[in-house]
Amino acid sequence: MLHEPLLTSRREDERDIPVLIWRAERPLRTVSSAPLGGGIGLRQWVLNATVPMSYDRDDPADHLAEMAREFGLDGPGVGLLTGVDVTDVVRRTDTDVQVWATVGLGTPIPAAAPAVAVPAQPVGTVNIVAYVPVLLSDAALVNAVATATEAKAQAIAELGLPGTGTPTDAVAVLCPPDGPANAYGGPRSTWGAPLARAVHTAVLAVGRDTVVPWSDRLRG
Repeated sequence: MLHEPLLTSRREDERDIPVLIWRAERPLRTVSSAPLGGGIGLRQWVLNATVPMSYDRDDPADHLAEMAREFGLDGPGVGLLTGVDVTDVVRRTDTDVQVWATVGLGTPIPAAAPAVAVPAQPVGTVNIVAYVPVLLSDAALVNAVATATEAKAQAIAELGLPGTGTPTDAVAVLCPPDGPANAYGGPRSTWGAPLARAVHTAVLAVGRDTVVPWSDRLRG
């Protein structure tokens, strides 16, 4: 299984910057869109690190690999970056599916917006880490990413924001590497449904506390 994350920090530019580290008891099957450890494969850990909103390195995978070495993380893992404070991680559980989310929704972006409609200011990042307690097939893992993304977009819509996420959002879904394989991960499947609910409630919880309604922005 995937243990609760350890909140630690790293020193950079004379500042202590928070980092979340999840460790698995054994390598887990994982699908992720992360810059480090993306794709489908066995992963032993997940790292989610805060970086300044001005972050402009063009080698995030190498940067994350450096952090992993600093923390003594061995073997393959998943590395995520975010402009929000990972100390504010939100955890939700539904039917033994666990979800942790760090949510930055400063300026939401519609996925299919023309390039000219993308704001110039920092947009934050929504990073989602999920653990499903049963083996998922490759297709189900891919479907689970879509399900988590749909649930995130649903929460953003319910917050009244004109977007589906941010350009830098990432997701990682992990599950055991053995046992009978579940073929489905969609929002009405046995394990996709609790995944959707957990992601939705996590993103909605943070959003309600931090997001200024869009109508108020227009007035202000």
